[in-house]
Amino acid sequence: MEIINKTILPSGIKVITEKLPHVKSFSLGFWFNVGSVDENEEYNGISHFIEHMLFKGTKKRSAKKIAENIESLGGYLNAFTSKEHTCYYGRGLEGHTKKTFEVLADMILNSVFNENEIRKEAAVIVDELNDIEDSPEELIFDKFEAETYKGNSLAFPIIGTEKNILAFTRDDFIDYLIKHYNFSNLSIVASGAVEHEEIIRLTEKYFNSPKSFPSVQRPLLNFSQWENRFVYKDIQQSHIITGTITSGYKERDRVIVNLLSHILGEGSSSRLFQSVREKNGIAYQINTFLNSYYDCSTFGVYFSTNDKMVNKASGLIKSELEKIKEKKVSEKELNRAKEYLKGSILMGMESTSNRMIRIAQSELYLGRNKTVAESIEEIHSVTADDIHLSANSLFDENKLCRIMIGSKNIFSLPE
Repeated sequence: MEIINKTILPSGIKVITEKLPHVKSFSLGFWFNVGSVDENEEYNGISHFIEHMLFKGTKKRSAKKIAENIESLGGYLNAFTSKEHTCYYGRGLEGHTKKTFEVLADMILNSVFNENEIRKEAAVIVDELNDIEDSPEELIFDKFEAETYKGNSLAFPIIGTEKNILAFTRDDFIDYLIKHYNFSNLSIVASGAVEHEEIIRLTEKYFNSPKSFPSVQRPLLNFSQWENRFVYKDIQQSHIITGTITSGYKERDRVIVNLLSHILGEGSSSRLFQSVREKNGIAYQINTFLNSYYDCSTFGVYFSTNDKMVNKASGLIKSELEKIKEKKVSEKELNRAKEYLKGSILMGMESTSNRMIRIAQSELYLGRNKTVAESIEEIHSVTADDIHLSANSLFDENKLCRIMIGSKNIFSLPE
């Protein structure tokens, strides 16, 4: 049974922990409710750049010292920026919670943002951007959400643009930190060999100066009519996404779409994998996806194949979408998808990092702890009728957006 302790400190910081008596390690995350969705065109990419810079030195630690202080204890530090959150986290062995916490706190509170380091890291991030540009299987997802969310900040790529990356200054970073890295925007989450009271004591010790400012309100989403897009790249394969917008993280319907996604295109037994790859042998990569945010998600089908097979693969995919719209899934197929989804949740719970991330996301999206039992009950409650209704809503030709990356615009788009 999950036992989650949560304390909201007078500063506004949320401390949430899960003690696991049977493990000898822990995962500790500092979560800021800020990401590329909080940016504008001029500042797109700054959240991700700041994430990089916090590892580049503090008033008392060099970048090398930051790494050595944790790795010398058998631990690990990392971070990631998403469209809605930024997380700085550490993994460590039992007994090293205090040191891991102190190093992460030092990074967040005392990073110096040296001008020389900013310029060096800008070059590193431009290289990262170029890697994405050279990877159509990654780039296409940015292009897809840029179109489906156009007119909204969710459309911005997390990494930003080369122009912005090279233009950011130390003052830009400091101003952005003051605005977004305030205590009321911070959740400190830990799972594993941790004590709740110790995390509270450490939080009160290091985060002891008031940094509470009004939270920045995110604008309401306003969806525009999207268009099909072709992006030229001199590559051998064509990459295509067909998809649309659906329910967000907080909606029950997301569970239905998640199961629909598993039935259609997740796993080797899925309909699309069997039809497009196994029976016809015309695509190595073929899968569905569900990228979820607070108010909405993007759902779609992604595949890559050679130019000669694009239209055939597209026809097979369209046929499978029509089939699942016309005929309800069998109980056997639905139960198989439910077990697949349950298995991914339960196996993920064997990792303290996954548990920490799950707890944090539950807090950030729902404001409470959503238990594993609750998630599994939601999965069990989905019916074949639910899947049928969802498929007919999602796969309306008028709602589908198509993005293609390739050397030839040969993708036959329906009128």
